[in-house]
Amino acid sequence: MDWINGGKFYQTGQPESNWDLWVKADGAGIFDSGSIRWYDDPLKRDLSRGNGRFMNENSFWNHLPQPIVGLAPMDGVTDAVFRAITARHGGPDISFTEFTSVDRIVLGHDPDLSDLRYSEIERPVIAQVFGTEPEAFYRAAHLICELGFDGIDINMGCPSKTIAGAGAGAGLIRTPERAREILQRTRQGIWDWAAGQEIGRIGLPAVVVESIPRVKACWFSQTPDPAEAALRRTIPVSVKTRLGYNQVVIEDWIPSLLSESPAAITLHGRTLAQRYRGEADWEAIARAAEIVRGSGTLILGNGDIRSAATAVRRIRETGVHGVLLGRAAMGNPWIFRTGDSIRTAVRTGETPPADPCISPVEKLAVALEHAELFDRNRGTLSFRVVRKYLSAYCRGFKNASELRQRLVRVDTLRELEAILQPVVCG
Repeated sequence: MDWINGGKFYQTGQPESNWDLWVKADGAGIFDSGSIRWYDDPLKRDLSRGNGRFMNENSFWNHLPQPIVGLAPMDGVTDAVFRAITARHGGPDISFTEFTSVDRIVLGHDPDLSDLRYSEIERPVIAQVFGTEPEAFYRAAHLICELGFDGIDINMGCPSKTIAGAGAGAGLIRTPERAREILQRTRQGIWDWAAGQEIGRIGLPAVVVESIPRVKACWFSQTPDPAEAALRRTIPVSVKTRLGYNQVVIEDWIPSLLSESPAAITLHGRTLAQRYRGEADWEAIARAAEIVRGSGTLILGNGDIRSAATAVRRIRETGVHGVLLGRAAMGNPWIFRTGDSIRTAVRTGETPPADPCISPVEKLAVALEHAELFDRNRGTLSFRVVRKYLSAYCRGFKNASELRQRLVRVDTLRELEAILQPVVCG
């Protein structure tokens, strides 16, 4: 599939070996103890704070330009097609998958691994996962590493009653010991995979193990190189969370997370109880940034960033290492073109950049491109799913409202083309 090949790669000017720690999986130091292999290496087995820092020093996070301007994960929005379009036309510094249940992927409920689909143009791309059982995270870490992701992000901020009520997402704020154990087991899964753990010997269903080569060949249109498969790299672990459950508890919650040395913490400026109501509390994010300062962990702010100017102001006010943009990117991948200008404004104190001025024709051309790409890759999903994306592109120009009313009624790509092609090609 042509959209999966080529595009955006790491832009650091550094050799690839400087990005991550690479481990030759030659079996040295391994002994077999039952059905799962364990690794007799004090560095890999030690989950101390110092070892977490060692992993982070070799992390892609430390090679990103700062302040970081990334695409936030949004459930039901940031699917693989959305992220590919955003990368192609905007180019965020980092991207995250939609949050994915570790139980769903390790129990074989998604044999095609569609929830984890990504494309090379998105790199660095991070798999975001949620759950409650540390051992499920251990297995999921192997799978995510095997699929070639650049990092793992653990969702500790989803406010859904179903998810948080079960103790996952923002529910983990109430159980910091379990949250730390999840971080530990995720990191251990990464280490064990990097040292040569066989993916088929960690308790994953056969349907999952057997699907990995097939989905990689489908996603990347190529047969895996055995030489590359023999080289395994550790990847960093990060967290996305909130200010608290019913009230702000960052003075306790953030130090608890820092005790496990995540590479980065993204902090949404609301509690679970607030969900998405009211305004994000950037004063609390600033206090969290002060707590994090000097720890070796990066902190990113999230919540109500609707423009490049807002991003500059919040970064200046709080001292965060970057921001993640969510709803502002819907129908507007071009907002990420301001990344360099945001960095310049923060560094020099210059006037914040204006958001890119995009013509109606270009907006609608990308809307059509988005729909065509979705249609080719939607599988069993209804074409109607793309309506919410089409609606987002129809803003800020004459007669946009009338056109939007037509686009949210289309049922097929052919209907959409009949509406947009005369405008785009005229």
